[in-house]
Amino acid sequence: MGEYFQLLRRDLTRTLPAPQWPTDVRLDHYRDELAPAIHAVLRLAQNQGGGRVGALDQWRQQFVTDAEFDPTLCLVASNADGILGVAQCWTSAFIKNLAIHPAAQGQGLGRALLLHTFQVFQQRGEAFVDLKVRESNLRARQLYESTGMVFVLRDLVPEE
Repeated sequence: MGEYFQLLRRDLTRTLPAPQWPTDVRLDHYRDELAPAIHAVLRLAQNQGGGRVGALDQWRQQFVTDAEFDPTLCLVASNADGILGVAQCWTSAFIKNLAIHPAAQGQGLGRALLLHTFQVFQQRGEAFVDLKVRESNLRARQLYESTGMVFVLRDLVPEE
């Protein structure tokens, strides 16, 4: 029996709550010199049950050559210790990956980064933003639903 994902959607046509950032967090976006650190956070999140992330060179090549790639839509939250969180998004108003470093989890960073991502897409004129989440990833689903994302559809996770 296969595993299922849920497609969730957030309406962006109404006023959005403002992100409440943890202390000393700064925002940036994708730059090539940040790629290894961004990739490392995505891999850590994958190990906790989210998505598939290839090796660094393969990931970077697929990411930056994708037709929906825009470096300003790869949102990076960091502090003096390094990159803490990444929202890797596509121009189609789709959140491909939301990853928070395990050491930074439970501090509101995921919620703040998600709410900030909603604002970015709202400013781009999008009516909604979507993401896919594994049905078994209850922690992520709770976060998404608590920020106003709603269930759209359920489908099987494609085989590798």
